[in-house]
Amino acid sequence: MLTQDYLVRMLVDFAAGIMRAMQRRTEDRDPKGAAEMLETAIGESVDMDGDMLLSLAPESIASIMQISGTDPAITEYVARSLMLAASYREDAGETDMAKLRADQARAIAAAYGHDISDMTSAEDIPEADFADAAVKDFLADEE
Repeated sequence: MLTQDYLVRMLVDFAAGIMRAMQRRTEDRDPKGAAEMLETAIGESVDMDGDMLLSLAPESIASIMQISGTDPAITEYVARSLMLAASYREDAGETDMAKLRADQARAIAAAYGHDISDMTSAEDIPEADFADAAVKDFLADEE
C-alpha cells in the first residue's frame, strides 16, 4: 500500500509538472522554459539527478533507468514527455537538443516496449489529456 501511495503521489507530481510546462509553452509562449520544466519533472519522476540522466546518450538512458529501478509504470510518460520536450526545443530553435531528446525518448520507448510513434510533432501531442491520462492509466493498472 505504501508503494502504491508513493507511486500515485509521484505520478500526480509528474502530471502537475507536465501541465505547468504545457501552460508555460502556450500562455507564456516560452518553449525553452517549458522544455526545461519538463526535463526537471522527468528527473524528479525517475528519482534520479535529471541533469545526469538527460546528459546520457540515447543508447545508455534506458539501461540506466532499468538498473536504477525506475518503475515501468511511468516509463511511457517519461518517453512521451521527452518527445514533448523535443518538440518544445525545436520550437525554441535548439535543433541538436531536440534531436537528442527525441532519440532518448525513442530509446526508452523501445527498451520498455512502448509505442510512441503517434508523437512526431507538437501538433500530434494531445496536450490537454496527456498528464491526466498518466495518472488515470496508472490507477487503472493498479486495480
